[in-house]
Amino acid sequence: MANKAFTLTHPDTGQTSELPLVTGTLGTPAIDVRGINKDQGIFTFDPAFTSTCSCESAITYIDGENGVLMYRGYPVDQLAEKSSFLEVAYLILYGELPTPAQLDEFVEAITQHTMLNESLIKFFDGFHYDAHPMAMLTGIVGSLSAFYHDTTDINNPQHREIFARRMIAKIPTIAAAAYKHSIGQPKIYPSNDLDYCSNFLRMLFAVPAERYEVDPVAAKALDVLFILHADHEQNASTSTVRLAGSTGCNPYAAISTGIAALWGPAHGGANEAVLNMLGEIGDVSNVPRFLEKAKDKNDPFRLMGFGHRVYKNFDPRATIIRGYCHQVLEHYNMQNNQLFELALELERIALEDDYFKERKLYPNVDFYSGIIYQALGIPVNMFTPMFAIARTVGWAAHWTEMQQDPGMRIGRPRQVYTGQTQREYVPADQR
Repeated sequence: MANKAFTLTHPDTGQTSELPLVTGTLGTPAIDVRGINKDQGIFTFDPAFTSTCSCESAITYIDGENGVLMYRGYPVDQLAEKSSFLEVAYLILYGELPTPAQLDEFVEAITQHTMLNESLIKFFDGFHYDAHPMAMLTGIVGSLSAFYHDTTDINNPQHREIFARRMIAKIPTIAAAAYKHSIGQPKIYPSNDLDYCSNFLRMLFAVPAERYEVDPVAAKALDVLFILHADHEQNASTSTVRLAGSTGCNPYAAISTGIAALWGPAHGGANEAVLNMLGEIGDVSNVPRFLEKAKDKNDPFRLMGFGHRVYKNFDPRATIIRGYCHQVLEHYNMQNNQLFELALELERIALEDDYFKERKLYPNVDFYSGIIYQALGIPVNMFTPMFAIARTVGWAAHWTEMQQDPGMRIGRPRQVYTGQTQREYVPADQR
């Protein structure tokens, strides 16, 4: 909603422009600069877009100063405590919590779409045996449009809904198959009598030769982690999905770009970096020394899993998952495991250290999620695929919201050119 305006005056020409102030229902207002190039002949400059609003969205709200995260207006702590991942997925996609009948229909639809086409399963055999699961996810998801091209009309609301449900249903099956391929085990078909997270754990860990029983504690912890990772506003991977989707490409191609962006260690790979850091520290006795290294600006060591780009307070997701982390460690009797003992000691000392408290470098969701995944027996190279499974909900919702926006245009950032000015071509024999 635009109600007030800033006046911008060009320092050389004296030309003035009225820049409307755009306000939402919550959060920081924005200045609408869309007409500034036409009026003033200039662009705005915002590297990494950290001060730029790229769109209007009604899905997720973050207040980084106060540690608030809400999906469609519902605080994430309430959803994590009282809801399930698929109920939250419905909320994020459709904007309202479902009635019991709506949830039953949605869960049934997701459950019935978990299988992969047999030809698609054969695609995995084309990857090298040691390919990273994220590489396989990127390729396999990108290929889905070749199997479902009859329902990829981005202007058809029914096609958009089919895509979103199909994508949420199939991404756990794809991720589990990628893992099985990487370790040389046969792929496990989904089982429709299990809930979403239990089904995924079974596809991940079961083998045909043995009976596999899903641990309900593991399934519940995974369900909460998926809720906490389901969406996070205009982060790097979501912005990538929106930018790719603005071209009118098929939705599976757009989601594959989000998976590729998520693979970056500064984004979805952060919890993997936490485990690597703990390995580098090695022992509880080394924690004080490494904390001093983290304080030294000239030391390359960085404390991974602490602080956040958006949250300037305690990460609300970390507050929730911390309790589950300790619960899982206790359930599996891992309090005395060297790695987990090291992580808990690092957490304790950092939370008591004035240096980290003053800078609000609290443990974030990546710190605890990596520990939980490790406790559940999930290998490190599967940490980012776990993130991708959860975030697929947010990607699908943002892609759908963008397609419904009548003002949507192809994304086209500009630049400040710093290269050579015009020069004449020099023949090869004169260089």
